[in-house]
Amino acid sequence: MARLGLRRFPPLMLLLLLLFTLVVAEVAAGKGKKRGDGGGGLRFRREGGTFKVLQVADMHYADGRSTGCEDVLPEQVAGCSDLNTTAFLYRVIRAEDPDLVVFTGDNIFGADSTDAAKSMDAAIAPAITMNLRWAAVLGNHDQEGTLSREGVMRHLVGMKNTLSRFNPEGVEIDGFGNYNLEVGGVEGTLLANKSVLNLYFLDSGDRSTVWWIPGYGWIKASQQAWFKQTSLSLQKNYRNEEPRQKEPAPALAYFHIPLPEFSSFTASDFTGVKQESISSPSINSGFFTTMVEAGDVKAAFIGHDHINDFCGKLTGIQLCYAGGLGYHAYGKAGWSRRARVVSVQLEKTVSGEWQGVKSIKTWKRLDDQHLTTIDSEVLWNRGSNGRRRKDHDRS
Repeated sequence: MARLGLRRFPPLMLLLLLLFTLVVAEVAAGKGKKRGDGGGGLRFRREGGTFKVLQVADMHYADGRSTGCEDVLPEQVAGCSDLNTTAFLYRVIRAEDPDLVVFTGDNIFGADSTDAAKSMDAAIAPAITMNLRWAAVLGNHDQEGTLSREGVMRHLVGMKNTLSRFNPEGVEIDGFGNYNLEVGGVEGTLLANKSVLNLYFLDSGDRSTVWWIPGYGWIKASQQAWFKQTSLSLQKNYRNEEPRQKEPAPALAYFHIPLPEFSSFTASDFTGVKQESISSPSINSGFFTTMVEAGDVKAAFIGHDHINDFCGKLTGIQLCYAGGLGYHAYGKAGWSRRARVVSVQLEKTVSGEWQGVKSIKTWKRLDDQHLTTIDSEVLWNRGSNGRRRKDHDRS
């Protein structure tokens, strides 16, 4: 009967009817969007009041089984390949069940990749297969293959389950992959429609584009201007829109290349290890100061230097390496590949209502027999001025 009814309409009218239906559906979806959904529906869990992020740094993925491993023990060489990277990522995803996976650059090693798009698909595949939402930034090796830096980011933005964005709309900005995500409070609570945790992602560049300045790239003035404006807007909304909050929602920042401030620590004032020099840009563009002045970022997470995995606190911000996860990336034989986990915990009232963020905790997972957890510590506690407390390692 429906087919008979449709035959009465000319083809053009049917097309217009279809377009009208799509527009109405789009408008309805827009009206139903609430604050806190700016992260593609990211939200704290009702059970436990937590939001967990798995950081994956420096996979250096290339051509899968045919790509060998770097810096492993002699007995590990035979049969070791990119597939070891994939296997570890699957293991840690199953163990941690994260709400978001963040890939912090050098996701592929473009120079050794036959097809950059296929390599990226394979590198990210575990997150997609496990139906997890994920986000990515670029490193300094992603664009060295068959795709330009812009092309790599466009490919990432088009992949399944991605929350990655090319750049903010209508903003003149350097780099590719500068964006933010909002994490809403627990569904059904007073803060359900507010972003109680903010996530910033920035393109830290690859090599310097200024011929007389050697070394790696840096976060440019245009990116910092966007960050400042975004942070200011998010804080204003959080404090002024009902229900009003006294303090800004905490935020985390993710990018690839370390800031010069990562060189500020000694072994006595960080948790983890520093086994290589800090490969930061040769100039300081001031992004650390920009974050301090903004006041909402509690921790920044990077990759790039594969055998550093420490966290150190400077002027109220925790600066954290993840440690390298990829087997085609350089490492240290006998020193396990690893991934960093961040767990954000909400406050709970006496009556059982979930509130804003109470604490931010982190630990690392090693690719060993037991998937060992090490260096568990509290990065930030509301009301404690961010004092560090290191827990006993878990295994």
